[in-house]
Amino acid sequence: MKVKRLGRTGLKVTEVCLGTMTFGFQCDEKTSFGIMDTAAESGISFIDTADVYPVPVSLETAGRTEEIVGRWLRGRRDDFVLATKCRMQMGPGPNDAGLSRKHVLAAIDASLKRLGTDYIDLYQVHSPDADTPIDETLDALDSIVQSGKARYIGCSNFQAWQLAKALWTSDRLRLARFDSVQPRYNLLYREIEHELFPLCKDQGIGVIVYNPLAGGFLTAKHRANAPPAGNTRFAVAGKLYLDRYWNDASFDAVERLRAFFEARGKSLTHASLAWVLQQGTVTSAIVGATSAEQLRDTLGGVELELDEEESDKCAQVWYELPRARDPRIALR
Repeated sequence: MKVKRLGRTGLKVTEVCLGTMTFGFQCDEKTSFGIMDTAAESGISFIDTADVYPVPVSLETAGRTEEIVGRWLRGRRDDFVLATKCRMQMGPGPNDAGLSRKHVLAAIDASLKRLGTDYIDLYQVHSPDADTPIDETLDALDSIVQSGKARYIGCSNFQAWQLAKALWTSDRLRLARFDSVQPRYNLLYREIEHELFPLCKDQGIGVIVYNPLAGGFLTAKHRANAPPAGNTRFAVAGKLYLDRYWNDASFDAVERLRAFFEARGKSLTHASLAWVLQQGTVTSAIVGATSAEQLRDTLGGVELELDEEESDKCAQVWYELPRARDPRIALR
C-alpha cells in the first residue's frame, strides 16, 4: 500500500482510504469490525467517516457509524489517520445543520465523543453552506485547529470556485486553510478534471476521491433490465445513486469495459480502481464495502498496473458518454 503526502502538508496517508458509510445500516457492528480488520491487515491506515453516517441518512441513525469506528479504534487510535465531516442535519432544530460557528463547534465535540478520541486528524465540511459566510465557517474551523481538536481541515463536494474563494479567505484573514478536497471521481464521472484538479495541483491541495467504483456500478454486477441487487448502494441509497449512474449509456459503457478486460483475464473492478489510483492528482481513493471479502477483492486493484492500451480504453469511456447530464454535484 503506497503512502502519499496530503497536499502541501506533512501528513502522510495511504493511497486507499477506508470509507465507512455502510457501517450501522448495511453492515452490523461485527461485519464492520471485520471490514476494518481487513483494511488494517491490507495496510490501510486512513479512515473516512462523517457525523451523519450511515447512509441512508436519518436522524434516528445519524452518528451510529462514528460510534462503531470509535469502538474499533480503542487502543490503536494513533496508528490511523482519522477523517470525519460535519454540515448535515443532526437534529430537529434549525441550527442542527449547516456550517455556522454554532453548529461547527457543536459538531466537532459530538464527533469526538462518538469516536472516543480527543482529536481528529482531518476535519472536513461535507458540502458548502450558502446560508453561512465562508469566513464564519473558516474562523470556527481555525478555532478547532488552534484548540488541537483537529490537526488539518478539508472540504467535500466543493466546486473549484468555492474552494478558490475559501483559500483566498483563509489567506486574507490568516486562518487555517483547507488542505484537502473530497470530490466524486471515477471512469464515468470526470468533471473535476477541468477546473478542480488544476486548482488543487497549483495550490497544493490533497485530493481524496470518493465513488472510485461509481458506488459499485463499475463492478458490472448490475443489469439494465433488472432492479438493483439487494444491499447495494443502488438499492439502499436509491434515487441518489440511480440518478448518477443508472442509465443506458452507463450500462453500455460498463459492458464494453467488462468485455475488454475479461478478454485480458482482468477484473473491471480492479481496472477501475487502478485507473483512479494512477491519476497523478489523486492522493487517495475512498473504498467502501459491505463485507470483508468484498473489500479484499476490491483491493486487488491496488496491485494492478494498466498498460497503455488499457489506460487509453478506460480514458476513452468518458468521452463517449452523452454530455446532457445533470451538472449538479450530488452529495453522497
